[in-house]
Amino acid sequence: MADESNRRGEAAGLAGESGAPRRGNCPTSRRERWARLRRLLWQPPRAHGEQPHQRVVGPLELFYDLAVVVLVAQDAHHFAGHLTWRGLGEFAAIFTLVWIAWANGSLHHELHGHDDARGRSTFLLQILVLAAIGAFIPEAGGTRGAAFAVAASVLFAVLAVLWLFAARGDRPEYRRPSRLFVTGTAACSLLLAGTALLPASARVAAWGLLDAAYLAGFAAVILTAGPAQAAALTITDALIERFGLLIIIVLGETLTGVVAGLARVHVTALILSVGLVAVVVGFGAWWTYFDFAGHRHPRPGQTATVQWMLSHLPITGAIAAMGAAMVSLVAHADDGRTPAATAWILCAGAAVVLCATMLVSASLQDWQRERGLYRPLACTCAAAALACLGLGAAHPAPLLLGVALVVLLGIPWILAVARRLAIGSDSPIE
Repeated sequence: MADESNRRGEAAGLAGESGAPRRGNCPTSRRERWARLRRLLWQPPRAHGEQPHQRVVGPLELFYDLAVVVLVAQDAHHFAGHLTWRGLGEFAAIFTLVWIAWANGSLHHELHGHDDARGRSTFLLQILVLAAIGAFIPEAGGTRGAAFAVAASVLFAVLAVLWLFAARGDRPEYRRPSRLFVTGTAACSLLLAGTALLPASARVAAWGLLDAAYLAGFAAVILTAGPAQAAALTITDALIERFGLLIIIVLGETLTGVVAGLARVHVTALILSVGLVAVVVGFGAWWTYFDFAGHRHPRPGQTATVQWMLSHLPITGAIAAMGAAMVSLVAHADDGRTPAATAWILCAGAAVVLCATMLVSASLQDWQRERGLYRPLACTCAAAALACLGLGAAHPAPLLLGVALVVLLGIPWILAVARRLAIGSDSPIE
């Protein structure tokens, strides 16, 4: 019993000696744990030049891309009911603005983002603003144009703040391009807000000018960057995948356009045939891009980087416009001739896909390694594009127009296969 009492007394003495310090350390320990948790969940933006070159595109980025494509679908749906020059202008101005915002947010995550609570919060904030923008797109050229301008202004303001936070920790060699980019994005936000005060007739033209100015400024910042800044903006595997995935998702609009057209009419054998041929036209746009340009690395250097990135804009826009025109193509399947506007949008869209794909291809490393393939391929695509424009001018019956487009989109692929077979390769373009 005495020994037991002594042991208890020693234990109590040890507790008395060490207990107070332990109680004093508990808050410190908790603060350290919370600090570690904050660092894990809310990391500061990644510094320039530190982005991983081997990274897998995550579900968060895919969700963001889908949110952007909802806006593209709204724009295309409105355009499908307004196949006029004015409708084309509205579609192009709004689509380009949405694409710029998507590219801006995607580049920010590529260069500075983490898959943590901070990254998820910033994407969620952008998606919330995108949802508001999408609600105003159908009437953006008219009664809801001011609301669209204000919502788009908020989105670019959010992007400017994100870039500003990332620029605060920049090393001296990155400060100038970072400041230019933040200033340009903030100026775009202010100017967009200013267009809300313009009359509806001038607003869309102002958005188009803003699109052109922003793209020119973006290209100028990259082209005038020094070696260190240029090295930081490397086209990584993840970025190549993101641009390709956006094209794939937008290609879904061609299928949506066909299904929407078929759902509005009594389906006959002819109408169904036109719809299915239109799906093959959309598939032709897919094989044109991914067989010749998709999933390939551009050459090092600022010029190739700018060419690679900006050439994706007309490809994506043309595919979305073709999807909008397919609604009309199916609706007029029984007509003797395709409506001129429908034919021009489909055929000019195919021509843009062919030519812009070659612009992307000209920026690739494969362009130099496969000169014997890509040079004749570029000439063939240019000739096929001219034939597409001639087809649009002729605007034959919808079924004939669709079949002719399939043939014209297939000619470059057939050439590529023939040349590959001639040199003994098993793959069309690899």
